[in-house]
Amino acid sequence: MAFFGLLSKDKKETLDKGLEKTKTGLLTKISRAITGKSKIDDDVLDSLEEILITSDVGVETTLKIIERIEKRAARDKYVNTAELNTILKEEIASLLEENRSLNGEQPFDFSKKPYVILVVGVNGVGKTTTIGKLAAQLKLEGKKVLLGAGDTFRAAAVDQLTIWAERSGVEIVKQQMGADTASVAYDTVKSAVANSVDVVIIDTAGRLHNKINLMNELTKVRNVIAKVIPDAPHDVLLVLDGSTGQNAFQQAKEFTKATVVTSLAVTKLDGTAKGGVVLGISDQFKIPVKFIGVGEGINDLQIFDKKIFVESLFGELN
Repeated sequence: MAFFGLLSKDKKETLDKGLEKTKTGLLTKISRAITGKSKIDDDVLDSLEEILITSDVGVETTLKIIERIEKRAARDKYVNTAELNTILKEEIASLLEENRSLNGEQPFDFSKKPYVILVVGVNGVGKTTTIGKLAAQLKLEGKKVLLGAGDTFRAAAVDQLTIWAERSGVEIVKQQMGADTASVAYDTVKSAVANSVDVVIIDTAGRLHNKINLMNELTKVRNVIAKVIPDAPHDVLLVLDGSTGQNAFQQAKEFTKATVVTSLAVTKLDGTAKGGVVLGISDQFKIPVKFIGVGEGINDLQIFDKKIFVESLFGELN
């Protein structure tokens, strides 16, 4: 079985469907921008710059992409507009390569046992659902998974995670409402070590009302985990809602200030025209995107593959 239950063809079809709104918007605008143009000139580049910015790629990342295309156009002297989409895909894929985004490879180092994942993100971004889908898919791969219900400030979060645990056939550690998140994390990793668990996934409270409190809380969680497993957590996964566009940038900014973030999951990319946010966030924060969410189903949480993503996002111009 392919990791996360999807073969390349299935993955591409699911991604194409999930990114359809973003892709349609981009290609329609790009086609209009090059209509009547035979080569990539300043007018085409100005239009492309506006298209990428309004697709939530972000100003700084857009300027990098435009600069790369300008250099290619200058180097090759004459670049036909028919080549624009190919050049665009190549340059964006190259940018993602520099930012260490995955190319569909294994996202976890299972030689570390238990492999501990600390999941952070504000309420409403799909954090608990992402944890549930990860647990379900890892369980299908034969891994022994343990969840830690560390978002003790929302009854709904604990209840939702409990439902996912039951549905997936994995164990969960939880305490009463309002319990200390660090205490839940400690109990979870202690249990994981005692029971030879392969992967531990710990939820955290999704509050950003006070950055200092958030920073202190996450630091405390990391410290208690390290008391049990010195090199853990092995991954701090920040979950962002891709449909919020530029607001996702702000969330990433706040969380990277509050704690060390080592990877990203960008959810809710289906049904939105803001899929370009994945490119900007990866570039601006130099944090690899590991997962993207393109639907409600378990298999709609995919391991990020930059080549397939860029191909799905831009496709072919008519």
